[in-house]
Amino acid sequence: MSKQAKQILGDVLCAVGAGFIVSIAYYFFQNSNGFAPGGIGGLATMTYHLCGRLGHDVSWALLMILFNIPIFILVSIFVNKRLGLILILYMTVQSLGTELLGALKLQPYCEANSSQDYQVTFACIATGLISGVGFSMMLRRFGASGGTYAISALIKKMKPETNLAYLSFWLDASVVSIAFFVYGMQITPVICTLLNLFVANVVVDNVLSGGKNGYKFEIITSTPEELSAELIEKLKHGVTEIHVQGMYTHQEKYMIVCIIRKKQIGEMMKIIKKYPGSFASFSKVNEVFGRFKP
Repeated sequence: MSKQAKQILGDVLCAVGAGFIVSIAYYFFQNSNGFAPGGIGGLATMTYHLCGRLGHDVSWALLMILFNIPIFILVSIFVNKRLGLILILYMTVQSLGTELLGALKLQPYCEANSSQDYQVTFACIATGLISGVGFSMMLRRFGASGGTYAISALIKKMKPETNLAYLSFWLDASVVSIAFFVYGMQITPVICTLLNLFVANVVVDNVLSGGKNGYKFEIITSTPEELSAELIEKLKHGVTEIHVQGMYTHQEKYMIVCIIRKKQIGEMMKIIKKYPGSFASFSKVNEVFGRFKP
């Protein structure tokens, strides 16, 4: 199999897997608990809710396709053909996945748990956790995960100066605002939508930061050899030495740079305290490439 064929197969499998994961979250925890996700999916869900109140039996999967696919077609035409087709596949699997789960007669969370005191809260959290994994898969591989991105990309194409992050925020905020009126002017659905968005974003942030995140320490010291030797021996991480000069005293010193895991911060602090003349600062590193060991 050629490299290009492997790439295409990987893209298809990723889109199918992510779409089905999100459909699990929507079928079991969201659709039957009276709240909407963010973005275009939220508009489809609220339309589904309104149709139900009016006595119209409309398929949620059909509404998701009708709301999203036209936008993705425009992305295929005006932005990126391959990305648009991948998003169409992803949304189709996501929508039809809920139909498949329903055809299998699997019981949604709200039907399996009758207590109203906690089920909606748990459903919001579960929706955010599970769907966040699916969103992360799409964002990590394609940089896009749904209709909100597609609209942002189309507007960016027409007006390159537009801030995508700012635009996406207002699109999601609009959905949250509409939810207040759609669900009977009650604050609970709004809070549920916000909680769902928050949890999903936390999951996405953590997944995208990768399994090799860490903390970078920058240590100014006059005893680089002793300090470096102890760091290497006890923390099992390499260090980098940089010659520096203090501008107040104009004394030559050394800066030791070392990236460690979060669980090693305490041990690092203990080591630094053994060298009273040292000064250290540290910052979070989201991703480390190369031979960084867990």
